[in-house]
Amino acid sequence: MSETSFVELDIKLPPTAAELPSEDNKNMETQRHKMQMDLLIDTTEIWLAQKSEGYTSGNMFVYFSLEQIRNRDFSGPDFFVVLGVPNRERLSWVVWEEGKAPDVVIELLSESTARFDKNEKKLIYQNQLRVPEYYWFDPFNPNDWAGFHLKGGTYQALRVNDEDQLVSRSLNLALVRWYGNYRGVETTWLRWATLEGELIPTLAERERQLANQAQQRAERERQLANQAQQRAEQVESQLEGIVRRMLSQGMSVTQVAELTGLSESEIERLRS
Repeated sequence: MSETSFVELDIKLPPTAAELPSEDNKNMETQRHKMQMDLLIDTTEIWLAQKSEGYTSGNMFVYFSLEQIRNRDFSGPDFFVVLGVPNRERLSWVVWEEGKAPDVVIELLSESTARFDKNEKKLIYQNQLRVPEYYWFDPFNPNDWAGFHLKGGTYQALRVNDEDQLVSRSLNLALVRWYGNYRGVETTWLRWATLEGELIPTLAERERQLANQAQQRAERERQLANQAQQRAEQVESQLEGIVRRMLSQGMSVTQVAELTGLSESEIERLRS
């Protein structure tokens, strides 16, 4: 491939991630959009940490065509996951450097972006990036959510199953709408869950789970210690009764010790 110089951008083809713009100061979102993005990214990072590889991010430029550079079209998805790649820091996602496009993309709708996300952007993911799965979700209108999987080069709509899930075949996880409190905001959030419905926890939730498990273990150990103490007291009481009866029948301390296997000092203690 011959090199073409773009004087205005001061880059050469093909550009690397270090040469490509990684911010434009234009991608503004509401606090809830930002929090929803963080919730998806943070939980996916925790899920990927259990695997040997994989990468997730959001609101990051995804480069798939040199036309983007010519047109200064640098916008990227709100959230994406890529499987089978090293988990390391990146300035942006450059398909020709990484060797593949994202496996899953989620766009968070807003009044100003919904039409573009549902139409033009969907076609970009379908026809140019060939993203296997594409989802959208409106943080302020949770009923506006949908998922698509690529089949025969065309997105086919995913059906919400009986458990109210959109199942990701790529991740073997499910997207669910969860009503709860995240960072002080109580609303309906989009979250990843296992196919059995168990939410992928946030770091804070995971820490609470571990703390609860530790507390439960400590409580079980306390209960076992109490039970052992009670059993020891019962045995002590039974021995005391046996020793007293034997002594009341005229046996000497030495005779009781021989019959019970107790020391004479133990017998004296039990008779007192």
